Amino acid sequence: MKRILSRLDKPTRWIVGFVFAAVLISARAQTMNNSETITLGGGCFWCIEAVFQKVPGVKSVVSGYAGGKTENPTYEQVCSGTTGHAEVAQVTFETNQVSLEKILDHFWDAHDPTTLNRQGADVGTQYRSVIFYANDDQKAAAEKSKAEAQKKFKDPIVTEIQPLKKFYPAEAYHQDYYNRNPNQGYSRAVIKPKVDKIESKLKKEGR
Repeated sequence: MKRILSRLDKPTRWIVGFVFAAVLISARAQTMNNSETITLGGGCFWCIEAVFQKVPGVKSVVSGYAGGKTENPTYEQVCSGTTGHAEVAQVTFETNQVSLEKILDHFWDAHDPTTLNRQGADVGTQYRSVIFYANDDQKAAAEKSKAEAQKKFKDPIVTEIQPLKKFYPAEAYHQDYYNRNPNQGYSRAVIKPKVDKIESKLKKEGR
């Protein structure tokens, strides 16, 4: 590139440099525009995190808290049920690899959305089923997906659909929990079956 530029006069070099920079900026902007983030609660965040880490096109999954009134809550505070927060996973994905509709489809499979404030033995409002949307498009997609998912369940879906006001990342020891603690009792008994389920589904889809 330097050899080519050296053969050009100064005005032409400036134009070539400007065009090259514009192309780089455009490519970076396109990459950023392909990313989307939605925040999902479906019981213990260790489970939701582990499931979505398996989905192709998912860029990152961060466990945390949302939907409550307490600022910067701790895990202990959230577990007390007094903060109003739900355990959630914030999922960032590449829209050119996986759609929001598919993300939501996996969400319904990852937990039981018909049980109010409960997933298995995990009981409390912090374990409620909830979708926190970032914009009106996500809200519309969530409502449509919920209506479609209801056809698969005998009991009414109780999943809340709420605007995301604030997301607080959980403590470091909660992040990437299943991958770091695959042999822990909860991991084997509760998380692994959910991971096996999503892996089986993805295999059938050829992903």
